[in-house]
Amino acid sequence: MNIKFVVVGKLKEKYFKQGIAEYAKRLSRFCKFSIVEVPDEKAPENLSQAEMDQVMAAEGDRILSKIKDREYVFALAILGKERSSEEFAKELKDLTTYGHSDITFVIGGSLGLTPAVLKRANTQISFGRFTLPHQLMRLVLTEQVYRAFMINEGSPYHK
Repeated sequence: MNIKFVVVGKLKEKYFKQGIAEYAKRLSRFCKFSIVEVPDEKAPENLSQAEMDQVMAAEGDRILSKIKDREYVFALAILGKERSSEEFAKELKDLTTYGHSDITFVIGGSLGLTPAVLKRANTQISFGRFTLPHQLMRLVLTEQVYRAFMINEGSPYHK
């Protein structure tokens, strides 16, 4: 199984890098895990709606260029479906049971994801209505993917 994150922007914070590296190491016994970073679009603070759409479109094109046809895609979106850790674990297990061995998670930039990226996604997932920095979301998502594997293994990690 391949788990890939396609994310906008570089991770600069050492503490996030360390946390993600730890979970990536733990995940290595379950899957091939990778993170693909696409450049964020440089933009001034006060953007018009047209400029925001332009920034999102550029980032969206970069994201879509990193997704292959056969990949099952989860787009992280505030309005996506919320799941419990157990539901998420079952969903991942079911996907692999039904032949989806390439699973991709997309985390957009600060403005979010374009309709084109959301349309390409097989499903949208939400971690609640909080707005979180996309750098922190990478760490949270990595931990939740690891937790899903541990739940599916019957490990006490989840307790």
